[in-house]
Amino acid sequence: MFGHINKHSGYFCCSLLSLPPPLPTSSFVNAPKNLAQYLLLSSSSSSSSCLPIMSQGVPRFQQRSCVHSSAPANATPSESSYDTANPGYIRKYLRSYGLTPPRVESYETQKTRCLRQLALKPTSIDKFLYLSTLRRNNVHLFYRLVVDHLKELTPLIYTPVVGEACQRWSEIYQQPEGMYISYEDRGNIAAVIQNWPQPHVDITVITDGSRILGLGDLGINGMGIPIGKLALYTACAGVRPDATLPLTLDLGTSNKALREDPLYMGSRRDKVTPEQELEFMDELMIALTEKWPGIVVQFEDFKNPFPALERYRHRFTCFNDDIQGTGAVILAGVMNAVKQSGIPTREHKAVFLGAGSAGVGVAKQIVDFFVREGMTEDDAKACFYLVDTKGLVTADRGDKLAPHKVYFARTDNQGQQLKTLSEVVNHVKPTMLMGLSTLGGVFTPEILRSMASFSKRPIIFPLSNPSANSECDFEAAITHTDGQALFASGSPFQPFSFKNSAGQTKTYYPGQGNNMYVFPGIGLGTILSKAVEVTDSMIYASAEALSKTLTPEELEHGLLYPDLTRIREVSVVVARGVIHAAQEAKVDRETGIRALSDADMDAWIRSKMYAPHSEVASLEREVGILLSSIGRPSYGSNGWEMGSDEDPNDKGAKL
Repeated sequence: MFGHINKHSGYFCCSLLSLPPPLPTSSFVNAPKNLAQYLLLSSSSSSSSCLPIMSQGVPRFQQRSCVHSSAPANATPSESSYDTANPGYIRKYLRSYGLTPPRVESYETQKTRCLRQLALKPTSIDKFLYLSTLRRNNVHLFYRLVVDHLKELTPLIYTPVVGEACQRWSEIYQQPEGMYISYEDRGNIAAVIQNWPQPHVDITVITDGSRILGLGDLGINGMGIPIGKLALYTACAGVRPDATLPLTLDLGTSNKALREDPLYMGSRRDKVTPEQELEFMDELMIALTEKWPGIVVQFEDFKNPFPALERYRHRFTCFNDDIQGTGAVILAGVMNAVKQSGIPTREHKAVFLGAGSAGVGVAKQIVDFFVREGMTEDDAKACFYLVDTKGLVTADRGDKLAPHKVYFARTDNQGQQLKTLSEVVNHVKPTMLMGLSTLGGVFTPEILRSMASFSKRPIIFPLSNPSANSECDFEAAITHTDGQALFASGSPFQPFSFKNSAGQTKTYYPGQGNNMYVFPGIGLGTILSKAVEVTDSMIYASAEALSKTLTPEELEHGLLYPDLTRIREVSVVVARGVIHAAQEAKVDRETGIRALSDADMDAWIRSKMYAPHSEVASLEREVGILLSSIGRPSYGSNGWEMGSDEDPNDKGAKL
């Protein structure tokens, strides 16, 4: 009898052939949706049990069954049984032969159809939903498409479109993805986690939805962030998709409009207190690591991320992308910008608009860079001026500063309190202007022109997402600095042609300081090194490695970050830097790779990466080997036994 996947439990129910022990553990993967499991189906078994689909990304073929032999002969195949790339012999064993058009299609043909269908979608959110459906139904095709068209598709699967998707999550919800754990589950979190259908998880991205991008508290509607983030781990760094866990915590929401929205799918309670959240997080972190020892935990979009990071960073393998990932990617851009500016490190002065967790995290990592360049910590810290909603952050401003701001509070202001960004810029005369404020357009033409008057190559980094919240756009930065700005943004912008005051017309290429340059490599390096914690040195190493990935052509164009089309190779370099730092800190457990050269390390890392372009071919080869090992005949692309005298065109398919 043929089996099916129970969509609710995630367990594969089937009746398997009696196979000679021991059955090989195949390297089959989720392709598409574990079609390999179907190839060993028969009506010969009589026992009954339920087996997980995957184990560490690998289906386990066992001499057991999940349904009684009396299961109906017309058991329904799963959606991906109908993949038009399935060869005939696979369609035969999936019992989908004749239920799809007869042609076995190539990936290129499938890709062409997907791109045409995508082009027919009228809005960005429609495109987001189309790609989400493709990811659920045909994971390899989705990732092949994304890897081949990363620049075009990343904005659709993550920022900026994911921002709108999160705002409308309860409205556009289609089917379960990821895991939701509620405050009402406290005391039973370990039991809830047992429901996750994949037996092995390498990495999880966790949010409580309290500060999604620059959009505020979206509650469980923030699930789009963990899903999108983990999709980038897979596309950019080859982390296996079946070893990822998107996790959203339903701890209530302070968003009254959401609580009153009849479609909102989270609890209707107000946000729990910080003390209650930490108690809940304690139970969660223990449950996750007991279930999956060695799991890497990435915290994402918490309104107050510092307490959890400081509480867990030395006890569990975890990091916060908003603080450490953002800091690392911006640090890499600053490293390259400082080189291109021609100004010595100790002569730089930086104004930060935005003194939240991300802003402080970025500033601290640049301080570390300045110290490594030969400055004392006090001298390095004195180069930074942070501005929040009340003006320049000073020790004597009269308000109670949040603990994370105290480090950068100015004490040399002599009682003067500067209230606006313009006042601070004109007073400090900075060489760097960093925006992490989510205030769109706040870097005005006047401020940009002032920056150009202070430095021949002003460093302008409007880092807020999405695009509408960017402190300035690329065109404004180039126009008002006469083409001299060293620019990086958080959101994508298009190249721009500009005629400068000398009459020279040039095409300028924007740098995008997107966290995707580092967090996939940080995650991959941490997973592969089996690090017991993510150290500051590992984060710094990721930035340093990224800064060294520019090609001569990219340097000639004045870029601060590599071309996104090279992201998988960039992630290899970043992962290698992270692994070396873990080894130097002696927090790695994968000790067998310590002696590898850089070239051998890179080759080893590549061998561990999920490669969607080769998964289906590998699957077909292993299916053939497995069928041969159990005495099943090999089949041609038309689904018929090789060497058979029967002609399917004359006699029809004997299924």
